[in-house]
Amino acid sequence: MPCLNEAETLPRCIEKARRFLREQSVSGEVLVADNGSSDGSPGIAASLGARVVAVAERGYGNALRGGIAAARGRFVVMGDADDSYDFAALGAFVGKLRAGADLVQGCRLPAGGGTIEPAAMPLSHRWLGNPLFSALARRMFRVPVNDIYCGLRGFRRELVPALDLRCEGMEFATEMLIKASLRGARIEEVAITLHRDGRTAHPPHLRTFRDGWRTLRFFLICSPRWLFVYPGLLLVALGALGFGVAMPGLTLFGATFDAHTLLFASLAMTVGYQAVLFGWLARTLAAREGFLPETELLGWLREVLSLERGLVLGVVALFAGVALLLAAVLQWREAGFGRLDYAHTMRWVIPGVTLTALGFQTVLASFFVAVLGSYRR
Repeated sequence: MPCLNEAETLPRCIEKARRFLREQSVSGEVLVADNGSSDGSPGIAASLGARVVAVAERGYGNALRGGIAAARGRFVVMGDADDSYDFAALGAFVGKLRAGADLVQGCRLPAGGGTIEPAAMPLSHRWLGNPLFSALARRMFRVPVNDIYCGLRGFRRELVPALDLRCEGMEFATEMLIKASLRGARIEEVAITLHRDGRTAHPPHLRTFRDGWRTLRFFLICSPRWLFVYPGLLLVALGALGFGVAMPGLTLFGATFDAHTLLFASLAMTVGYQAVLFGWLARTLAAREGFLPETELLGWLREVLSLERGLVLGVVALFAGVALLLAAVLQWREAGFGRLDYAHTMRWVIPGVTLTALGFQTVLASFFVAVLGSYRR
């Protein structure tokens, strides 16, 4: 149980947990990871038979990390010490862990069979924030849960070191689920009841907008595909479409697409391609650093898009772009370096600039990936 000034509710939580261990004949301990309480929580916990571990680094994630590292059991069940979770009803968690699950997540939401007592969860969390982030986790990371924010969960202790968890705040619990899913861990869900927070001395530690933003930020950092690649591919596609209708000067639905459209198309193509490259570089770095797992696709890309092949592609695009630009200069010379037909000349200049930029970016990215591939942790 992570603890920061929970003297008001900590005794009830410890008593319920000890009752579960006693009545279910489970060999275990109650461990309180104190994060700098000033209300006597450590002394209360020790007097009730809990083992207290002092964690100096502030933060929900730091408290949990310190407690998990100090745990001695084969399985660890973590839960907040605010009396909103019933520690006397952990049988389903232990049962699924004994049956082979790597991580068992509690679910408070009706979508997963859970129950929320009246006033136990803010309406914005129940109907907007939690369902939204849970849906994003399922879509982006294939996390098979309906309540990603539930703080009550159990897991095999040896699972955690392999996940290389790094978050220090409330997003620590989300990081655990995402990384466990990405590494192919067996994740199951247990429906639970969320009770009203038993604290009256101070408000909950959770901050809606701050912690919501930190969760979204972590989602994006963990998924270069959604942050960089998918938006980049969309922009590249829009750019290609723009070139397709503007190069021949097509008129569609009463609108003529000309040189101005080419400029917009070039911008979309350049920015989109750059975003795709950023996604590739970010995913490569994340795998090298152990932040995200290696994937077959990443290995295939490294094999197919080697430094030499990347350089060939980049140089070809670069020379093609320069050739188009030189053609535009020759047109200018033929006009005596005077005025040019803007619409005609831009059909050479804009594709030339675009190809030159894409080729140069490809050369740089190829060398950067090679540097990352040579780096050792």
